[in-house]
Amino acid sequence: MACILNIETSTDVCSVAVSENGTCIFKEEDHSGPNHAVKLGVFVDEALSFTDNHAIPFDAVAVSSGPGSYTGLRIGTSMAKGVCYARDLKLLAVPTLEVLCVPVLLRHELPDDALLCPMIDARRMEVYAAVFNRALRPVRATMADVVDQTTYKEFLDEHPVYFFGNGAAKCMDAIDHPNAHLIEGIEPLAKNMFPLAEKRFLREEFEDVAYFVPNYLKDFVALKPKKLL
Repeated sequence: MACILNIETSTDVCSVAVSENGTCIFKEEDHSGPNHAVKLGVFVDEALSFTDNHAIPFDAVAVSSGPGSYTGLRIGTSMAKGVCYARDLKLLAVPTLEVLCVPVLLRHELPDDALLCPMIDARRMEVYAAVFNRALRPVRATMADVVDQTTYKEFLDEHPVYFFGNGAAKCMDAIDHPNAHLIEGIEPLAKNMFPLAEKRFLREEFEDVAYFVPNYLKDFVALKPKKLL
């Protein structure tokens, strides 16, 4: 396996975690607001000191790749690249919406045919969302959704769908379907990134440190949702 520095800054929460061989061995989180410019450097320095003091060499840095806040993703990506350059480490990119799914899959009992719809708030009745099955296989790709009663109807008519993330609660009245379920309190956190980061590490799905750019909210265009084949 690997020792990975995980960085998550896609929303107002700033978090850093270190994972080694499938276990989280260090974590720091700030939930008080968009304080990434102040907190992230401190958290990363503490993580590096922790591993250095325990003589644990890093193998890679994983960063949440969006969608999310432009400023938050830019700060997180810059920090991840800086550590990669300084320590000659590989860079891994983990989609934010997949990160949101991890605590739901680990801590909630879901039906076999359940679908997951993580949502990031984009103000008003717009969210950035994707639809996954329980194996985290995309059923519908990430895109901008203007949410009304018909937005997810094709999925809701066939499956129980679980909505979560900071854009989900505002959408439930508009969705209004018996198969729609809200899971509250789900945030993208670095401590939940490592199962996804380690899988990418084993597959050698590394990013080009010089040219990697995260998926900012502006990169997604509002389109009519379509199922993936």
